[in-house]
Amino acid sequence: QVQLVESGGGLVQAGGSLRLSCAASGRIFSKYNMGWFRQAPGKEREFVAALSWSGANLLYQDSVKGRFTISTDNAKNTGYLQMNSLKPEDTAVYYCAAGFGRLTIAGDYNYWGQGTQVSVSS
Repeated sequence: QVQLVESGGGLVQAGGSLRLSCAASGRIFSKYNMGWFRQAPGKEREFVAALSWSGANLLYQDSVKGRFTISTDNAKNTGYLQMNSLKPEDTAVYYCAAGFGRLTIAGDYNYWGQGTQVSVSS
């Protein structure tokens, strides 16, 4: 059973930074793609960033390009989402996910964390 646990969310002022972590139960990210998604109140869950298990494919939503960086540390069984230059519109619950298939499609991910709240004040 794959388990993912996010941490690192919080309240930050616009322009600030946060690093989200996704701790996995085992060497997940050497076998599965990792994705980060977010869901704001009243909105659908949306793709943020993804990294294929091989490291060959790296994708970002256009609105976060140049500000967010996705990475994994297989030795620590942990994935990360470094978020810089945060904006109020980045406010959402952020989820990490692991799975196979299309990197940007939530339905193609098999395993999900519980989510961590990120709030950005203006």
